[in-house]
Amino acid sequence: MRAMIKMSWTLIGEHADEWTGADTQEGAAVLEARLRTVVEDSDMTAETAQHWQATFLAPMVEAVRTEGQAAVSRGEAWSKAAGPMLVSVSTTA
Repeated sequence: MRAMIKMSWTLIGEHADEWTGADTQEGAAVLEARLRTVVEDSDMTAETAQHWQATFLAPMVEAVRTEGQAAVSRGEAWSKAAGPMLVSVSTTA
């Protein structure tokens, strides 16, 4: 049986959420979609939201897909912070 993956994230002062599934690629897509919605629904201007997504969100999603995937493949937990965002990934029973 393949281990499930738990991903948790916090956007300081705005949002906290988690996702559990079988694949970090899917988890990265969920992270991106949910945080994109939070940012778009915030009081940020469109220009600021676009900058935030390019500066923080896109690199974090890529890190989950690469670094996070590599860590959980080895059975290790992984976390990373970028600006106001913290993401952690681990396997779960």
